[in-house]
Amino acid sequence: MTSTPRSHDSEVGDLSSDVLAGQAAYNRWVLAAYDIGVLGISNRFVWRCPTARLRQLYSDHLSARHLDVGVGTGYFLDKAQWPTPNPAVTLVDLNQSALHAASTRISRFAPRTAVRNALEPVGKLPGAPFDSVSVNYLLHCLPGDLETKTGQLLASIRPTMAPHAVLFGSTILADAATLSKPARTLLNFYNRKGVFHNINDHVEALDQTLGAAFANHQVELIGGVATFVASNPNPPNQA
Repeated sequence: MTSTPRSHDSEVGDLSSDVLAGQAAYNRWVLAAYDIGVLGISNRFVWRCPTARLRQLYSDHLSARHLDVGVGTGYFLDKAQWPTPNPAVTLVDLNQSALHAASTRISRFAPRTAVRNALEPVGKLPGAPFDSVSVNYLLHCLPGDLETKTGQLLASIRPTMAPHAVLFGSTILADAATLSKPARTLLNFYNRKGVFHNINDHVEALDQTLGAAFANHQVELIGGVATFVASNPNPPNQA
C-alpha cells in the first residue's frame, strides 16, 4: 500500500530573477524526460559521471531520518538502498512540480515536503533534526560564485542537521581539465539560458567551503562532476 504525499509547507520570500530562472526550467514536461535525458544519457556520455556512481552515494550515506534538498524527480531516493524500510523523509525544493514528482514517486515513505529557497534560511522543517542531507545536482543551478552559494546553502540547512549528520551530494563543475568539448558546449549553453550558473565553478572553492563548515569532508572528481561527503558540522562560529 502507498501513502498519499502530504501537502507542501511553503515559506518563500522575494526571489531574484536568477534564482527563478535556475528552477523554472524544470516543468512537468522536462521532469518527465529527465531520467532518460540527464541520468541516462548526459551523465554517462557528456559529464562522464555514470548515474550508478551517484546512486551508490545515496545508498552509502542515507539515514533513517533524511532531508533531500533539490529533489529532481526523486529517482535517487526511489532507487537507493535505505538502512530502514520506513525512513522519515523530508523533501525541500523551490519548484513545486519537482516536489510533486518526487513525493509521488516515493509516496510509500509518506514524505513531508516544504517549498523553500535553498539560499535563504529554511526555518523550521518537518522531521528535523536530520541525520543525513543530500544536495544532488543543486549547486550548479544556484546563482553566484561557488564559494558564496555553497556557504549560503550550508548556513541555510546546517541548523536542521543533527550533531553527527552527514551531508552528501554532487555538482557539475567548469574545471577545464575534466570537461570534454561536448560537455563544455552544453555547459555554456545552459549558462546562457540561465538553467545553470556554474561557468566559474571550480573544485577548489567547493573543497575549501566544505572544509570550513565540517570537521570531516571529502571531494571526488568524476568526469565533470564533483561528488562530496561531509560530516560533523562545525558550530556556526567556527565555520
